[in-house]
Amino acid sequence: MTGRPTGPLRERTITTRDGTALRVQESGLLTGPALLLLPGQNNSHAWWNGLRDAFGPTHRTITFDYRGTGESAVDDEALAAEPDWSTASFAADAVAVLDALRVRRADVYGASMGGRVAQQLAGHHLHRVRRLVLACSSPGGRLSTERGNDVRRLLASPDSRERSAAVLALFYTDDWPRDRGTNLLGDPTMTPAASARHLKVSNDHDASGLLGRITCPTLVLHGTDDVMVPTVNGRVLANRIPRARLELTPRGRHGFFDEFADDVTPRVLTFLAQR
Repeated sequence: MTGRPTGPLRERTITTRDGTALRVQESGLLTGPALLLLPGQNNSHAWWNGLRDAFGPTHRTITFDYRGTGESAVDDEALAAEPDWSTASFAADAVAVLDALRVRRADVYGASMGGRVAQQLAGHHLHRVRRLVLACSSPGGRLSTERGNDVRRLLASPDSRERSAAVLALFYTDDWPRDRGTNLLGDPTMTPAASARHLKVSNDHDASGLLGRITCPTLVLHGTDDVMVPTVNGRVLANRIPRARLELTPRGRHGFFDEFADDVTPRVLTFLAQR
């Protein structure tokens, strides 16, 4: 999906306890149940452009720009003085957003690194999450199965065109028109230092001791052909989270929830509609 969302975004800036300014966006049904959408690594709220509108008729959708992305950018000098970020600290930022918006409890849909942040949110802030959706995510730590060396080599290619083509192929099948564009491949405004921080956030994630504490109903989604975050990670999450179930999308790669949104999003909405 490309471009800006079709529905208007209501935007504001909130300030966390440590004084960091985070840009927050809302859309959809203002009086509806809150749905917090968490994007992947190196991405701002724009990750959800083209996807969030499907939730608008029934939900008050909430996103925010992670530290270092979008309008929550941090200059490199200030960044050097900040403590390390983590999926747990990003989850704390999510709580700050919910507090500022006076949302006591929300449904949470996290994809890729957003799913890792969502695990921390649901595990450490149990009462804040009603229902949880984890897409193309992993538990990290000893329970995680990492991508293969062949994938790592492609991502580390010194040829930028080869690297870009490889990333697109990791997210989408060959049926995805290469001129269609996507919002999932990173925020181009990020500095190299902020990107390095995000990579560390994702790589250091470890919820292996936390998954059993997640008590809310959980839907785990994964593509059968995901080698960026291998599909077995979805099975582990579904087995370790007490009230979780797994749904796989045939042929789906890392961006399956976007490429096959016409199938995936209605299933998410059905899950969220349960009371």
